[in-house]
Amino acid sequence: MPDSLTELKQKLQNFVDERDWAQFHSPKNLAMAMIVEAAELVEHFQWNTESESQILSAEKREQVGHELADTFVYLLRISQVLDIDLIEVANKKIALNALKYPVEKARGKNNKYTDYQ
Repeated sequence: MPDSLTELKQKLQNFVDERDWAQFHSPKNLAMAMIVEAAELVEHFQWNTESESQILSAEKREQVGHELADTFVYLLRISQVLDIDLIEVANKKIALNALKYPVEKARGKNNKYTDYQ
């Protein structure tokens, strides 16, 4: 089993190559597929209370895990197709968000940075 993002990307690339699916993997198609999977994830929590959404049966937890994996795999595949290093861009985005949401203004608050006074 791959235990790093690099190994997982290679496993995914092999999976796609073995099936000759790259021809179908335009960024548009992959983004649409990812959103469909994200919607399937949301369905598991629809109409739950906050507390209900945090307590999952073993069966529900497995189903949610499958939807998370589907969403993650499509995200990873889009990054491969567009040659975007997810680790690099995630680190850059966290740094950008740290500037937008300084601790002294954002701590304990959920409003958007444009609403800070």
